[in-house]
Amino acid sequence: MLIKTVFMSTRPSFLILTPICVFLGLSTSLATQSQVNLFVFFLIFIGALSAHISVNVLNEYYDFKSGLDLKTEKTAFSGGSGALPDSPELANTILIVGLLSLMLTIFIGIYLIIEHGLQILPIGIVGVVLIITYTKWLNRSPFLCLIAPGLGFGILMVVGTHVILTAGHSYFPWLVSLVPFFLINNLLLLNQYPDVKADASVGRNTFPIVFGLNKSNFVYTIFFMAAYLLILIYIAKGYIPNQSIIAVIPIVFSLFALFGMNKHGAGIGDFPQYLGANVAAATLTPLLLGISIVYI
Repeated sequence: MLIKTVFMSTRPSFLILTPICVFLGLSTSLATQSQVNLFVFFLIFIGALSAHISVNVLNEYYDFKSGLDLKTEKTAFSGGSGALPDSPELANTILIVGLLSLMLTIFIGIYLIIEHGLQILPIGIVGVVLIITYTKWLNRSPFLCLIAPGLGFGILMVVGTHVILTAGHSYFPWLVSLVPFFLINNLLLLNQYPDVKADASVGRNTFPIVFGLNKSNFVYTIFFMAAYLLILIYIAKGYIPNQSIIAVIPIVFSLFALFGMNKHGAGIGDFPQYLGANVAAATLTPLLLGISIVYI
């Protein structure tokens, strides 16, 4: 029961975001003809994964303590894992797992700073702050909550990976990171739809709660259009190769999800195909973009 509860609390179905974003950072590094140290890349991956596990597990803990877990309807993509309501005696254990995961990330970050310089420090500090504040504070600000996922995964992981592997800064990873930034923001935005009433009852102020679903649909549209338009602009400018056009293909999933949002609103949780399409757009697009950049 312990292993199952801990495993479910990590939200394993969403952990795929980490290797994809780290891979995209690796891709931009390889595109600059940098020599990649495999041990350093391994540490980056473990540090990023433990950071993702930490924010997921701490979110599970605080949602349980606030009573939110007992109010949400669980779906494959929203409402939490439901692990702690089934095993409430393991709440403190889950908290410890979340804190240990955070400490592992910090220790790896300190090692990388010592070995490779202070250029990664600002990114690391912002990442740790996001993990610590996400559930209890950022979810009370509609705008910060809206952009926090894309900032953490899309920008910090991609740019952080590139900076460490290349030992330097470049505009290139920042430009590329904007693509997952917008799509991962959309990933969490849509997943908030089924939980609007439950989230509001415990004091959260997510974008859909504060501004409503119509405006949230509009923001979702702007975000996914921005992501795919940037890919086309980068191709036209020669920043990324022509074959990166394959990364535009998942736009069909964003369009399908948008159709479901307009049709079902807060009831979209009963139609997981739309939530699944949103996940597909947020994961396949940066994956295809990274692959296309590697094979320049």
